[in-house]
Amino acid sequence: MANHKSSEKRIRQTKSRTAVNRKRESRIRTFLKKVEAAIATGDKSAAAAALKTAQPVLMKGVSKGVVKLGTASRKMSRLSSRIKKLAA
Repeated sequence: MANHKSSEKRIRQTKSRTAVNRKRESRIRTFLKKVEAAIATGDKSAAAAALKTAQPVLMKGVSKGVVKLGTASRKMSRLSSRIKKLAA
């Protein structure tokens, strides 16, 4: 248990930041699942639209430090390549 005022405050701050970060992670996963579902249906235009809406959410996660830039870029690249393959 914390013995100093500052460490007690850090514990409170950590709890609130963790809650915010979990919400952001969940939102990112939800948008990525929507893209996956659109790809599974085989509708290229719907999948592209879902990816277009997921990209800002993913990049906001990067700017907030929830996801690393390389991870977000890799996910976007793999999803976009799968969408491109739908037409072929």
